[in-house]
Amino acid sequence: MVRRALTAALAAGLASCQKTERKIFSGSSPVAVLRAKSYQIDLTNTILEGIRLCGLDVKGKTVLLKPNLVEFDASTAINTDVALVAAALEAFRSLGAASVTIAEGPGHRRDTLGVADEAGYWKGVRNFEGQFVDLNRDDVTPVSNFVNEKQFFLPNTALGADLIVSMPKMKTHHWAAATLSMKNLFGLVPGSVYGWPKNTLHYIGIDNSIVALNRQFRKTFAIVDGIVGMEGNGPIQGQAKNVGLLVFGQDLVAVDSTCCRIMGIDPAKVAYLQQAADLGAIAPGQIQQRGENPHAVRNDFQLISEFAAYRLSPEGAKA
Repeated sequence: MVRRALTAALAAGLASCQKTERKIFSGSSPVAVLRAKSYQIDLTNTILEGIRLCGLDVKGKTVLLKPNLVEFDASTAINTDVALVAAALEAFRSLGAASVTIAEGPGHRRDTLGVADEAGYWKGVRNFEGQFVDLNRDDVTPVSNFVNEKQFFLPNTALGADLIVSMPKMKTHHWAAATLSMKNLFGLVPGSVYGWPKNTLHYIGIDNSIVALNRQFRKTFAIVDGIVGMEGNGPIQGQAKNVGLLVFGQDLVAVDSTCCRIMGIDPAKVAYLQQAADLGAIAPGQIQQRGENPHAVRNDFQLISEFAAYRLSPEGAKA
């Protein structure tokens, strides 16, 4: 609780110091919600349909698939399922991508390949090691204007990609309320520079760091693993939650706002989404919902007491 209060105070202070006049996003963003009852269905064709509905063109592009690998616990659902990652690899290659790489930099464990092995990636992805980059140990380049940092180092593999595909698990988060496609970019920050569990991001403020990373990386697409998510005390200690959905979109703010509504969380109360209001769509009227209606497939996630007031009302879901 002390750490959570300190993090919140730092985030509020930094946000106040850096407050600027930013316009609210005024465009319209397509987000596709598709049913996927299990990891045994034809996930490749489901992913291709999601990409088609969102109008994404990847021909000739270098694509980085960024799953969510954190820890492994066979009793719950922490990591992006390997079947979904393998299907995405196949889908993007079939669409003519120049190259497709899987890359991740876990925040908790120094042995990235060990986490991947426990999560089934070595067995589930053919020649996994040959097409995987450990972002925690990648060569880095400094960028400027990252919150209050004069220089902030990021991995060259991520900086050089034409498209970063954020592939998070749909989960609650004990500090940010929800961890989805935007928060998943934390794995782009190199542990070899910022340590484990990347405390620099916590000192900057979780919400500030989420938004800063999403300002830095604008060429993105999301495939959210909501087939089985995590509720309660996420992102590690919660319980598995069967949802049976995949969520797609190029606008990560719109994707995360849609996922929150599916989870029964009010996106208007999620701090990082409000801070990113100029980057993408939050209001339902700005989002072109394709596939399933988020209201029709709403499946309320259990929330810890600190976020009980974030519950989306029935009226808010329909708005």
